Amino acid sequence: MKPKRSAGLLLFRRRERIEVLLVHPGGPFWARKDEHAWSTPKGEYENGEDPETAARREFTEELGASAPTGPWIDLGEMRQPSGKLVRAWAVEGDFDPIGLVSNTFELEWPRDSGRIREYPEVDRAAWFDLTVARRKLHRGQVPFIDALVSALETSN
Repeated sequence: MKPKRSAGLLLFRRRERIEVLLVHPGGPFWARKDEHAWSTPKGEYENGEDPETAARREFTEELGASAPTGPWIDLGEMRQPSGKLVRAWAVEGDFDPIGLVSNTFELEWPRDSGRIREYPEVDRAAWFDLTVARRKLHRGQVPFIDALVSALETSN
């Protein structure tokens, strides 16, 4: 069986330090989790679908804003502890987290209650410097920060 694949976009900006925009997943499972619970805006894509197109789509679905046009920095593909493969790019830009408008999903909650509830896929977004971002990100996505730092150092 082929592993699931996701594609995402890591938005960064230059302030006193480099900051990245991360999103916190919505729903009851993640409600009280913070460290290693945040993610890049990303989502699954089907075999044959262009991953860059999927990354743009997922950015828009999770944030309610169009993805910046570029230039995009290819951060590579990382295998997550779950076995999922995540492909990511970085792009410089800005986003006001107050403007977040996420798509939603339905979930039976509490389990076996028969009640279907709707939750935002992303319940908040925030900017973090790279040190804090390493603590907030899912462990399997931390190498994307390292890839971004390396790419920015090489381009200077």
